[in-house]
Amino acid sequence: MKKTFYCCVTGVLLLVALPMLLSQGLLNAAIQMLIAALFASAYNLLCGQAGMLSFGHAAYFGVGAFATVHAMNAIGGAGLLPTPLMPLAGAGGGLIFGGIAGWFATQRSGTYFAMITLAIAELVHSLAPHLKTIFGGEAGISTMRMPAMGLDFGSTTQVYYLTLAWVLLAMALLYLYTRTPLGRLTLGLRENRHRLQFLGYNVHGLSTLVFAISAMFSGIAGSLQVLSNESANYVVFDPSLSAAAVLNTYIGGVQVFLGPAFGAALMTFFGYAISDLTRSWLLYQGILFVLVMMFMPTGLSGLISVAARLCERHGLGRVLPLFLTGIVCVMLATAGVTFTIELLQRLFSQEYRSLLQAHPDAAWPAVMLLDQPWRPGSPLTWCVPALLFGAALWCYRRCRHQLQMLSIDDSQSAITSPAAIHPSKDAA
Repeated sequence: MKKTFYCCVTGVLLLVALPMLLSQGLLNAAIQMLIAALFASAYNLLCGQAGMLSFGHAAYFGVGAFATVHAMNAIGGAGLLPTPLMPLAGAGGGLIFGGIAGWFATQRSGTYFAMITLAIAELVHSLAPHLKTIFGGEAGISTMRMPAMGLDFGSTTQVYYLTLAWVLLAMALLYLYTRTPLGRLTLGLRENRHRLQFLGYNVHGLSTLVFAISAMFSGIAGSLQVLSNESANYVVFDPSLSAAAVLNTYIGGVQVFLGPAFGAALMTFFGYAISDLTRSWLLYQGILFVLVMMFMPTGLSGLISVAARLCERHGLGRVLPLFLTGIVCVMLATAGVTFTIELLQRLFSQEYRSLLQAHPDAAWPAVMLLDQPWRPGSPLTWCVPALLFGAALWCYRRCRHQLQMLSIDDSQSAITSPAAIHPSKDAA
């Protein structure tokens, strides 16, 4: 428990120091990472803790964003609701709309619940461009951050600290929620809602309340998005935003409180770092999601927990070779996948097909990759990913062997332990 607390304090201090370490462009990326982390944590309250899979959580993110836009234009960031308190408008919008939508959606469970949430989100996304008075049409609605509390909010640094303050507050409230009796009942919804109903609880009312609370925190995330961009349009209702919440949550891990936040921050940074380098960055994101679901169902946070338990049980010196082999395996497999995808992407591109049509009788021209020409018809070109995958497979088998050896050592230690050799009188 103390280690977790110290890690959280260290993380907060690092976040506070980020503006002194990053450029303005990277600081904007950090703001988006914080917003994505809060959105994923809000979604995890509904999906991970209550067990209700929603495919349309972008609707409440968008409602919170537009509620903030209208509040900023109507109030001007002054009076009872200055600019630093504008996320309260997004929280209110998300809570109200989430309560209404949740009352209908929670009438059903399972697949039917997921389809209802998807239908509500698609309905809002389709209506938004046509309701110009509310959503501003395709152009959206612009606003401006007004000075308040001695701050002008004209710099990225001030916006970052405002976003960080709200994200930390919201995350603390979400964590405290999990420690309340209502939070325990939320876990009961996931485990066995029929038993809760048998015990006399209003399951539909409880589900609606949890749905509304999750939508409220999603609205805060949408409000912070408006404070960062000073505008909002119907794109905030896009289904890709709902899909990103699902992907980020499960990649990070739903069984650990900070898992979805970690996954969202990581994938947001991944998008910023990779999208400028390749056109296929969404494909890489999908591959990562598939691999996590197949080999790490508990997410990346679960993998970190397993590594920590191995260190506690065997010591860092004994598990360090295992970790190094695993890292080399991941790097080799990543290199092989990247080489193959980038080569195929260039071969199937419109420019390359046009080049083939211009010279139909000539041999396939070389493809430039990593500043080197690679001929598609040459066996040496395809030997590169084959060798990388072969080396990754060897490292994977080596990892499994090392894990088996650690398990054998555990078994032998249990057999030769004093408790096993000299059982107590009570056991006898």
